[in-house]
Amino acid sequence: MPADMERAAGRAALPLEELAEVFGKAAREMVPDADVDKTVARIVSVAATTVPGTEHAGVSLLESGRIRSVAPSSELVSRLDQLQHELGEGPCVDAVLEDPVYRTGDLSTDSRWPRFAPAAAARGMRSLLGVRLFTTRSTVGSLNLYSGVPDAFDTESVHLAELFAAHAALALTGSQKQAQLKSALDSRDIIATAKGMLMERYGIGGEQAFNLLVRISQEQNTKLREIAERLIQAHTPRA
Repeated sequence: MPADMERAAGRAALPLEELAEVFGKAAREMVPDADVDKTVARIVSVAATTVPGTEHAGVSLLESGRIRSVAPSSELVSRLDQLQHELGEGPCVDAVLEDPVYRTGDLSTDSRWPRFAPAAAARGMRSLLGVRLFTTRSTVGSLNLYSGVPDAFDTESVHLAELFAAHAALALTGSQKQAQLKSALDSRDIIATAKGMLMERYGIGGEQAFNLLVRISQEQNTKLREIAERLIQAHTPRA
């Protein structure tokens, strides 16, 4: 057996006490933030030091039916994540759209992804573990773990990655909800400011001012918030 395969196969399982400590620390560090990308960055950082065999990590985030690479730990991960998205094939894409877990042995001999696997191997990546990030209500993306060593991820790595992904999915879902709430509150304040400006300028009531904004939004086929922002910018003195 090659030396790199011996290293992968010979890893001892983490003791229960150490495992509890690892995931306790991971859960504390993955506190949801209204900045989704910042939450993802923390997830990637913790994953890289939590799951055995991991040399590089990233997250493929599912947003409005599209997948984007977020907080890759290296430029190489960014390129390989993006390549999977462009080709529509690879462990990370399949983890989002097909089965929850995809593990490779050696990408240089893996025939499941005929375009992506050779390209990844040519760039020095030999093992990849893609794990879906999901809750009972939604799929938010996939956790992507990379290694330059063949067979870097064993059964223990898969189990730990799945546990980690469950924590990460909850943190990400919480972060997205916070971001949506913040956006809604920001929009409300911006629209209220624009209404006030119209009321003052034209001597009209609040309902009339709001209806005016809505009418302009519909005529220009532009979101109400964007119309309000333009109005505020147009009437804000520049330094």
